[in-house]
Amino acid sequence: MAGIRLLPEDSDVSQQVRAVALSDLVSDDDRSVAADSWSIKSEYGSTLDDDQRHADAAEALSNANLRAPSDYSSDKDEPDSEAVTSMLGFQSYWDAAYAEELTNFREHGHSGEVWFGADVMEVVASWTKALCVDISQGRIPNHVDDVKTEDGELGDKLLSSWSVLDIGTGNGLLLQELAKQGFSDLTGTDYSESAISLAQSLSERDGFSNIKFLVDDVLETKLEQEFRLVTDKGTLDAIGLHPDGPVKKMMYWDSVSRLVAPGGILVVTSCNSTKDELIQEVESFNQRKIAAAQELEAAKDEESCKEPIFRYVSHVRTYPTFMFGGSVGSRVATVAFLRK
Repeated sequence: MAGIRLLPEDSDVSQQVRAVALSDLVSDDDRSVAADSWSIKSEYGSTLDDDQRHADAAEALSNANLRAPSDYSSDKDEPDSEAVTSMLGFQSYWDAAYAEELTNFREHGHSGEVWFGADVMEVVASWTKALCVDISQGRIPNHVDDVKTEDGELGDKLLSSWSVLDIGTGNGLLLQELAKQGFSDLTGTDYSESAISLAQSLSERDGFSNIKFLVDDVLETKLEQEFRLVTDKGTLDAIGLHPDGPVKKMMYWDSVSRLVAPGGILVVTSCNSTKDELIQEVESFNQRKIAAAQELEAAKDEESCKEPIFRYVSHVRTYPTFMFGGSVGSRVATVAFLRK
């Protein structure tokens, strides 16, 4: 069953944001600011060959008999006016949206939209804490019923060793919720410079000045550091809404696999994909990587590695469900994967 897209409730602010996005007030030069303003580049470095990764993704997509776009930087192109929902797949939309929210924060103190809702964000944070504490103690649950929250000093001590990266962090409120749960080594990235400015302002106002925020595009990441916990709330959804979504999602999984440390976990929250669809995406990624490794090792006449990079660990089962077409589903899915 296909996932259901959850957009924020209509408001004067959100309507203004959509109007700004549709009128494309953000120029190509403005969009390039994020890539050029990597202020903490010296801390993390940059050695990835992004052009090669674009080419690899295009070749893999072609081999899968899917449409291969001619320009993988088509983020700068205008989408079909009839496909309004694909606006959420363009950086120009998010640049305009967060520029508006940053202005509203400076003028009125508003935190901005909470995508998927505050309740979902709180569930993700508390559930992720319990999962990380269990893994720290050598317990890897097969389903969420096995996840038990460890409160108090022991839980906080265990979480202090978890480096956390939130990709596509937006206003950074998920990181604030994780900080409340006891995580202390927290980093948020977003390709929108306005989003990072908003997240920094909110974290300082709310007393979370220890959270680090960086301008970075997960598809062309400049991060070399690996993180024990990587979270994604809606970023994969937005990537999938781009006209070049199939290619960009392949690049997403390749990048994320480099960001999650061995033995770490990736927690994806989506309103466009079900739990089973997310698991299938990961299995397809594993198969591609295994096939590539086998081909490389065969050329070297060596034994190839057949171990998958990610494996499903658990998912949130406490979200409200509904019946549709004879199947039971949820409006939101949160799924955890363990990095080998």
